[in-house]
Amino acid sequence: MKKQLFNQLEQNYDEMVEIRRYLHQHPELSFQEKQTAAYIAKYYQALGVTDVRTNVGGNGIVAKIRGGKPGKTVALRADFDALPIQEETGLPFQSKVPGVMHACGHDGHTATLLVLAKILFEMKEELAGVYVLIHQHAEEVSPGGAKPMIEDGCLDEVDVIFGTHLWVTVPYGTIRYRKGPIMAAADRFEIQIKGYGGHGAQPHKTKDSIVIGSQLVMNLQQIVSRKVNPIESAVLSVGYFLAENSFNVIADQVTLGGTVRTFNPEVQEMIEKEIGRIVEGTCLAANCDYEFHYHRGYPAVVNHDAETDFLAQCAKEIPEIKTIEESIPEMAGEDFAYYLENVKGTFFFTGAKPDSVKTAYPHHHPKFDINEKAMLAAAKTLGLAALKATGSVSS
Repeated sequence: MKKQLFNQLEQNYDEMVEIRRYLHQHPELSFQEKQTAAYIAKYYQALGVTDVRTNVGGNGIVAKIRGGKPGKTVALRADFDALPIQEETGLPFQSKVPGVMHACGHDGHTATLLVLAKILFEMKEELAGVYVLIHQHAEEVSPGGAKPMIEDGCLDEVDVIFGTHLWVTVPYGTIRYRKGPIMAAADRFEIQIKGYGGHGAQPHKTKDSIVIGSQLVMNLQQIVSRKVNPIESAVLSVGYFLAENSFNVIADQVTLGGTVRTFNPEVQEMIEKEIGRIVEGTCLAANCDYEFHYHRGYPAVVNHDAETDFLAQCAKEIPEIKTIEESIPEMAGEDFAYYLENVKGTFFFTGAKPDSVKTAYPHHHPKFDINEKAMLAAAKTLGLAALKATGSVSS
C-alpha cells in the first residue's frame, strides 16, 4: 500500500505543480480568501468527496475521507493565505494581484494536501480509519484561522494531527523535526508617545517625541540582554517607527511597534511587564503621555514526543528524503500551535531550497520561491504518516 501511495503521488506530481502555480497567480490575503476556499471546495466536489464542510471558522474547508476498514482518525493540515507583498520573482506564473503574493509557500502546502487527498480518496476502500483534511485560512495574521476552525469542530474525534512547512532555508531532501518547542510564541506591541510639537528652531519649547522614541527603542533592547536568562530564548524587535513631519517641525507624536518571540510563558510574561515599565519610566522622565498596547499572538508550537519520533521514523522510508535531522527552535510563529494544544501530533519542516540558488530568498521576501519537488516529498511523508497512524500500514 505504501508503494501504491508513492507511485500514485508521483504520477500526479504534474497536477500538484499545476495547482500550486494557479494558486500562486491568484493569492488572497488573510481573512479574504473567498476564491481560494471556493477552489478547494470545488476540487473535492469534483473528486466525489461528499463530506466537505465550507466556511469552517471563517473561510476554512474541512474534508473527510473514510476508509473501508475501522481505524484511528488522523488530521492533516495545510494553510492557504498569502501576504501583502509585491512579487519580484519574474516567474512566468507570478502573482496577478498587485501587492499580494504567496511569499511563504502556502500555495505549495495547499497543492500538496489536495493531491494527497485525491490519492487517499482513490484508495479509500483499502484504507483503515478516517482522514481529516484541514485547509486553513488566515495563518499569517493573528488571531489566525486555526483557533476558530477548532472551535467550529475541525478536530472533533481526531486522534492525531500532522503538518509541515515547506522551508526554503533547508536543502531539498531534508526533513527537520523537533520534540517539544519548535516555533515560538509570536506577540506584538504598539506604543504611542504623546509629546508636544513645535518649530524645529525652538526645541526648548517642545517635548520631542522623536528623541523620546529613540531613547525608548534603545531602552527596550536591554530587556533581552539584561533581563532574560541567557539559557532562555527570546527576541524583541522594533519593526516600525512613524513620525512623518516637515523638515522644520518637531514631532508632536510618534508611534512605534514591534514583536516579541518567546518559548517560555514565564519569559513572555516578564517581557510584557518590562516593556510596560520601561515605556512608563522613559515617558515619565520626559514628562510626556503615552499609550501602550500589548497583543498576545500565537502560543509556541510544542510537538508531542511520541508523535515526533513516529514522524521521524516515517521520513526514513521516503525515497526523496536523504537527511533527517533535529531542528533548532525557530523564532517564527505558527498557529498550528492551537491544534497541538488540543490533540497529539507534530509539525515539521520539509526542505524546499531551490536547486538553482546558492542562498535562497527567505520567507516573506518579494523574491521568495520554493523547490516544487519538495511538495512531493512532503506529500509522501504526510501520506505515509497518515497511513501508519490509522493502521492502514503497519509501523
